[in-house]
Order: sequence, then structure tokens, then C-alpha cells
Amino acid sequence: MGLFDLFKNKAKVEVPEEVEETQEQEGIEVYSGIRVEVTTFEDQLLFTAKLMDLKGDTGELYQYFETGTLQSGGPVKVKIRGYSAYKRKAVYMEGVITPEIKNMWRVEDLVITKVENDRAFFRLNVDVDAVLTRYDGPDAAESVCRLLNISIGGACIFTQEEYSMGSKFRLRVRLLGDRPEFLLYCEILRIIEKDETGYEYGCRFLEISEEEEQRIIQSMFAIQSMRKDIC
Repeated sequence: MGLFDLFKNKAKVEVPEEVEETQEQEGIEVYSGIRVEVTTFEDQLLFTAKLMDLKGDTGELYQYFETGTLQSGGPVKVKIRGYSAYKRKAVYMEGVITPEIKNMWRVEDLVITKVENDRAFFRLNVDVDAVLTRYDGPDAAESVCRLLNISIGGACIFTQEEYSMGSKFRLRVRLLGDRPEFLLYCEILRIIEKDETGYEYGCRFLEISEEEEQRIIQSMFAIQSMRKDIC
């Protein structure tokens, strides 16, 4: 199913009361130029884009790369999530997008639903084997782990090894069998002890390049597509 197959009758987006005052004070224009993820309300990742030309409740989305066969269709209601380096906050929006030219979308009825301090990104559950190498300790021995989920900002892993908050390591993982491995440098931000079986670590990526981000996103889209084909 192509991206435009999702398009149904247009639905207006209602502005949550708790964010109306924030929008009036700051203006949505402050978020123009940020990188965003566009998802359905069922949390299916549609594409990533640059949010531009914000005026009032309208703007433009410049899609970074092709994600499927594009067909003509009407507007669809979506969720938009991004991070403003200027404000150092994650912003969550809702709006209605309509295709214009290839890889360019008009967004209307745009409203901010939430602004938070975290750098939340769309996460995809994967559960694949990985190898980590700690590089901030006295030794650099490798250990096996499971990559539970991944985003362009970080990952969650499971291992029997015990690490402390702030520990840094290199994560080596292949998300798809026909694609090159990723070498990702990580820092532990969250620890969950899983009884006596091991530990889950929520990690953020360090010094990740835009090229690597794009590779992660493309792999995530490929995995999503494979899962839909199986279903």
C-alpha cells in the first residue's frame, strides 16, 4: 500500500485547550526549519521531513527521501514530532497534510499538542542480535546483547552485563541481512533491572552523522514494509 492510500476525507484538528495560550504567546513560527517525523495516529512512521514556511496554522513539509509509491489523494490527519535545538524542547503537533509536488506536502490546521524537555523520536521494535564494546572503562571486551528497539536518537538494549548510568559503548548491529552493519556510539541514560535475567538500557546516540540517521530511517521503513507484506 502506497503512502497516498492512507488518504481519506479531511478531518479538522481541534486545538487542545492547554496549549492555546502557549501558541498565542510564542507563535508556531519558532519551529520553522526543524526536522520532524510524520506518523499516522496509529503510530506508523510515514516519512521524515523539514518543516518550513510556518505561518499561522499552515506550513510546508519537505520530505527527505522517497518512502513508497505516491498516488493522488486527498488530505489526511497526521501527528508531527520534532526537536527544536534553539528551544531545547521536543514539540508534538497535529495537522492535515496534502500532497503538492513530489516529496513536498502542504500542512494545514497545524496545532501544538505538547512541548516537552525530552528528545523523543519514533521508536521501532526490532529484537535483533547486537554486539557492544565498552570504551570508557579499563577494558574493551565485546559482549553480546539484544537490540530491542531503535530510533534516530537512540536505542534500547538487553544484556546480562551490568553497566552504570552514563556508561559509553559502541553498538554494532545489522538491522537487515542485506544491508551493512551500523557502528553506533551510545551513552546509557536509563537502566531497568529485569529480575535475575539481565538489564535493559535506554541509550542515546553520540555524534551520529546525518548520513547514519538517514540509513537508520531507511532501514526502519524497510522493516515496516516487510512486516506489512507478511500481514
